[in-house]
Amino acid sequence: MPELKPISQEAIPQALEKATRYRLLNQPWQAESICRDILRTDPDNQQATHTLILAITDQFEGENKRSLQQAREVVSKLTDNYETEYCLGLIYERQARAALKRSTPRASYMAYEYLNQALQHYKNAEEIRQETNEESILRWNACIRFIKQHNLKPAPDDVREPPFLDV
Repeated sequence: MPELKPISQEAIPQALEKATRYRLLNQPWQAESICRDILRTDPDNQQATHTLILAITDQFEGENKRSLQQAREVVSKLTDNYETEYCLGLIYERQARAALKRSTPRASYMAYEYLNQALQHYKNAEEIRQETNEESILRWNACIRFIKQHNLKPAPDDVREPPFLDV
């Protein structure tokens, strides 16, 4: 099988733009591939890491729980505490939305549990954010509205299990 080819350091800015563009074109697998190429050349590139997390989570609706684990592993490469908490919130929020769309048994309970995890991470991000950065507040509010809109509730005690078992 042919080997992967590296990209040059100079190509990274243009590659980052392409990754963003592919996400906007609803081709997250292409954006993911580009980000992985960037990270092979520059393993500490935070913008590529952030974009990779988004590209992976863009694929949650069609993927299995392996993608959730992949996204969490990539988050560990972020160096900023705020970004880490914010991205963890995004991961759980997107997993909740994907779980609810699958319409499997217990999907609404799983979505509620994932959203509660997202809310905790957004709360953590809010506590350490820069004063003018209110992204975590906006995401918090979106989660609360989603819970209300879909009338999500916690699982009754007799059926409550860790949310990762059904995904």
